[in-house]
Amino acid sequence: MLLWKSKRLLLLGVIFCLTYFSSSTIGTVLAQRVIYPEDNPPLEERMYFGGNGSLQFGTVTFVEVSPLAGVMITERYSVGLGATYQYLNNRFYQNGQAHIYGGRIFNRFNVLPKFFLHAEYEALNVEVENVNPNTNEVFITRDWVPGMMGGVGYFTPFGDRGGMNFMLLYNFTYDNRRSPYNEPYVIRVGFVF
Repeated sequence: MLLWKSKRLLLLGVIFCLTYFSSSTIGTVLAQRVIYPEDNPPLEERMYFGGNGSLQFGTVTFVEVSPLAGVMITERYSVGLGATYQYLNNRFYQNGQAHIYGGRIFNRFNVLPKFFLHAEYEALNVEVENVNPNTNEVFITRDWVPGMMGGVGYFTPFGDRGGMNFMLLYNFTYDNRRSPYNEPYVIRVGFVF
């Protein structure tokens, strides 16, 4: 019950931030970057950087760092890549530590001034439980687990060069035995500048 209340509070906080910041900047930015193709802007003016991170300490410690870099191809379309590193230490379990790392490439298309479609391919290197079919013995290996995700997002600008992204993605290749995610739905909140 406490976890459900925490998720509700987080969601309400995100909605408040989106509403507060979007009401003061309505109409200032179409995408992550204001570009005018007829001016033929150089690459450095079309690039954006950002990412997301998480910290949780206690009996279960979780640290995540996920930087990204993207470039506006047109006024509404951008592509990019990102990296992910996650550290998990669950003290409820013996040997409850895990290091997860990998990368992703993404496409983003702005359908409305602040709403976008997002598609990405992600590959994460995780420890996976396997079972020997002959002996039923369980053993751990490190495998690359792919994820093909798609969904929608909302961008709240903070001036001309940055802002906050809120995304709801669905992992179309979700495998509950191998995936580091608990479910096929992934919620991400991050910043770009």
